[in-house]
Amino acid sequence: MKELMVIGGGLAGSEAAWQAAERGIKVRLYEMRPLKTTGAHTGAYLAELVCSNSLGSNLIDRAPGVLKEELRRLGSLVLRCAEETAVPAGGALAVDREAFACRVTGMIEQHPNIEIIREEMQQVPDAPAIIATGPLTSTALSQSILELTGSEHLYFYDAIAPIVNVDSINFDIAYRASRYDRGEHDDGDYINCPFTRDEYEAFVDALLEAERIELKDFEKDLESGVRAGAHHFFEGCLPVEILARRGRDALAFGPMRPVGLIDPRTGRRPYAVVQLRQDNLAGTLYNMVGFQTNLKFSEQRRVFRMIPGLENAEFERYGQMHRNTFIFSPAHLRPTLQFRGRDDLFFAGQITGVEGYAGNIATGLLAGWNAARVLKGKDALALPETTMLGALCAYITRAAEADFQPMKANFGILPPLEGERIRGKRERGAAYSRRALHDLERFLEEVSK
Repeated sequence: MKELMVIGGGLAGSEAAWQAAERGIKVRLYEMRPLKTTGAHTGAYLAELVCSNSLGSNLIDRAPGVLKEELRRLGSLVLRCAEETAVPAGGALAVDREAFACRVTGMIEQHPNIEIIREEMQQVPDAPAIIATGPLTSTALSQSILELTGSEHLYFYDAIAPIVNVDSINFDIAYRASRYDRGEHDDGDYINCPFTRDEYEAFVDALLEAERIELKDFEKDLESGVRAGAHHFFEGCLPVEILARRGRDALAFGPMRPVGLIDPRTGRRPYAVVQLRQDNLAGTLYNMVGFQTNLKFSEQRRVFRMIPGLENAEFERYGQMHRNTFIFSPAHLRPTLQFRGRDDLFFAGQITGVEGYAGNIATGLLAGWNAARVLKGKDALALPETTMLGALCAYITRAAEADFQPMKANFGILPPLEGERIRGKRERGAAYSRRALHDLERFLEEVSK
């Protein structure tokens, strides 16, 4: 039986291992946790989610929804586990993060073709391999990858949001609702903390004045050879205090936008609102949507308790930041996710520059599928660029150096629609979706012949 090494047991690595194993390949899956921690993970389960518990929209006319539907049709294990451990989140797919990671770990452990090896891989293997170590790749392996690529890594700083105990929320002020009443439950899928203008202004003042953790604390493991230059934040995951510096209303038009929400105390839309999304199946923990932060823990406690309804909040996890690492994929990867210098070496997940949980799962799926094909003497596959996964792989392997930063699923990376111009945003999304799924089905039919 052909053998494959998969380095990293996150979303991409778990999916890659499963896909290759299902195709008759013997897989050795290396995961360094819990023997060596990352500074962001807390446990030993595979596929642990360290940021949000949401995999994004499930709606078929939204880009993340299209990518998820593609994953369903491609037979993704990790997406199936997410759907089996889902918690209410309106039109999004969110999970009980512990139940989800436990489910993925159990499926991987039980597969007869997969062996999980709990140790750090410090070198890029000479044997057939998929590197899916994610944004928190260890220093030793980062150095080995740098030596392989012959160029510096890119990196950015990523942040995670606090999690609040639901019993500590004041429901005399906070209330349950979904935007425009579009949730799965009658009483709403989110907890909403409404602000008056004066409350909002005072909150922004406190946020701007609060003390932050120095970024040098997150650079201690950077050794010579791994770039430690200017600080870069991924635009889609800005710390809330950084976003607030863009203008006093930046939050009110961003993560605190109140559209589609009515405060039952006043019968009117609030000036701003903080939403909390269920984080576990028991409904005891809620995370603060869009509130990634690098404030000191004591400052988080002080400032976030200024949020109406959270004046006595108990934080089960504070927000924090960590260094995320990714390679310059346009110089080093093909759309098949193969390394340009080696047919039997693949990269998958966030280390490639793909952003978002679904994107990590999807690239893991393609890398596992292609690694199995290569080991069986077949050509690796590139999906049509009209599909969301095909477009993501095309972007990360062809983007210009000046423009390259982590990319989530979005309709902007797809080829333009042909024919009459469609004006409505939702109508355009539906048209992109129909084309993507049609072309994926045609592709799968051709591959199966």
